[in-house]
Amino acid sequence: MLKTILTLAALAGIVACGSDKVAAPPAPPPGPLATVYTATGAIAAKVDEFRNVLGAANGAIAGEQTTGRREINWDGAGANPFDNKNNFPADFFNTNVKAGAVFTTSGTGFRNDSTDFAEINPEYAAQFTFFSANKIFAPIGSNQLDQLFEVAGQPTPAVTRGIGIVFSDVDLADKTTIQLFAQDGSSLGTFPAPVRSDAAGLSFLGVTFADAIIARVRITLGTGALGAGVNDVTDGGTFDLVVVDNLIYGEPKKSF
Repeated sequence: MLKTILTLAALAGIVACGSDKVAAPPAPPPGPLATVYTATGAIAAKVDEFRNVLGAANGAIAGEQTTGRREINWDGAGANPFDNKNNFPADFFNTNVKAGAVFTTSGTGFRNDSTDFAEINPEYAAQFTFFSANKIFAPIGSNQLDQLFEVAGQPTPAVTRGIGIVFSDVDLADKTTIQLFAQDGSSLGTFPAPVRSDAAGLSFLGVTFADAIIARVRITLGTGALGAGVNDVTDGGTFDLVVVDNLIYGEPKKSF
């Protein structure tokens, strides 16, 4: 009888030990695969490669196009009335120019500048340069801006398969980034721009996916906002100050 009890107790112990082993949950499926393009210094070849990946330029043609890309270089004559002011219209590139881009910021506005922002701070005249002559762009009162996509010329939410940005004066690693978001608000990843490598100070970062899934892009420019008396880390300041030039993105497609 005692032997039987001991045997049953041993079996119970084995079962109890076995019940502690819980199968690991299955790994979540991998997210969409991003292809990343970067360059610094002589960036023109990489920018052209990125353009070619997205397809032919669709300019300011209104309406959703089957293929191709849109590009903002800030230099068009239509923007002249807003140059060198802090009130550049957030929806200019989908109302005045039908390019499917709308911007938001937590700052006080946007500035499209032909003076290298020297009117804000004279020190900036030697700090920034342009990729396409001669205007560059930045939010005012913040170092972040978001780009959202709409069908060109329409207030219809859209998605794109890729976004590329030319940055001016990236000095610190991993501080200037683009974070991409899907329609449901989930992050598709955060990608850092390369640090400048020469006196021209230009860097390029582009990201594409196989399908049009990017609904919003958060652009973080260095570590601080432009301002009077606010100098760059290379000019005795405490912030890495960065601005943008060309924005290149896949044709915005109506989201469903």
